[in-house]
Amino acid sequence: MCTIAGAGRAENLWLDRGRTGVPDKVATKFKLDTGALTSSMHAEMLERFEKDGENWVRFTLEFEDIDSGKDVETRIERRVERNLKVRGAGGAETRPVVLMKVCLGDKVYEEEFSLNDRDKMNYPVLLGRRTLDKLGLVDTTKTFTVEPSC
Repeated sequence: MCTIAGAGRAENLWLDRGRTGVPDKVATKFKLDTGALTSSMHAEMLERFEKDGENWVRFTLEFEDIDSGKDVETRIERRVERNLKVRGAGGAETRPVVLMKVCLGDKVYEEEFSLNDRDKMNYPVLLGRRTLDKLGLVDTTKTFTVEPSC
């Protein structure tokens, strides 16, 4: 059963940055994107590298923590799950896709996110249909109805 059924088209989430030994979540806002299959997350300074024979990516997450109002910047490394070719008005590009844990409502989800510089966008995180399928119905007339509580 979905724990955020009835959520609106834009909500808050906690993002688990995956570091050990420190408080490791940052609260940010996201928007539902039924036009995208894969979720997307703001990331800067992407650096691809190989580790133990696998493709990895090092990137910087920079969000305003909506709980504190402060900018939070974290350098993260994740294994590349796959590469996603994205086509748009400006042409095509290939983006790395990584697994990240997010808290929505009272449940933690480990989801795939394509990494892209979304610095000029209103929402640093978009949740695509693969994630939306797990959440249940949403009310697109509402926003910010459910607080993360994981």
